[in-house]
Amino acid sequence: MLYLTVKGRELYDSEHNRFIDVKTQTIQLEHSLVSISKWEARWKKPFLSNKTMTVEETVDYIRCMTITQNVNPYLYFCIDDDNVKEVTAYVYDPMTATWFSKDEKKSPNRAVYTSEVIYWQMITLGIPFECQKWHLNRLLTLIHVCNEKNTPPKKLSGRELANRNR
Repeated sequence: MLYLTVKGRELYDSEHNRFIDVKTQTIQLEHSLVSISKWEARWKKPFLSNKTMTVEETVDYIRCMTITQNVNPYLYFCIDDDNVKEVTAYVYDPMTATWFSKDEKKSPNRAVYTSEVIYWQMITLGIPFECQKWHLNRLLTLIHVCNEKNTPPKKLSGRELANRNR
């Protein structure tokens, strides 16, 4: 969970020809499967992709991550570059001590990886739905661990068996 303090300021609403005073507020954010599901429902595209998000998409993701109730909707117009950097660091934090060997053979999987695919993996692996609120990187690590533990051990070749028995 991330506590993000967004500095308030005075905004101008040109549609209603008025000034709006937005107060500084600290909001709670959670980068989770629930958050990306909300974002994907709005934007109709996968969150987990190599494409750069627009400023509007980034701010909307922060809105989707917000678990604080009754946030002034104008507060999101006050998000600055420092706030975005803080959120980005939080999103990319692995949130786990688990690591994987760099020698693992990775197939170049080009499949689209959406929230529904992650939910399917959770169901397939028997991961309880309460984990959808975990930090996304921690959930993806758990899925990776489950997949590795469920993979049968690689069969050794005759040469590997002979070398092993020496």
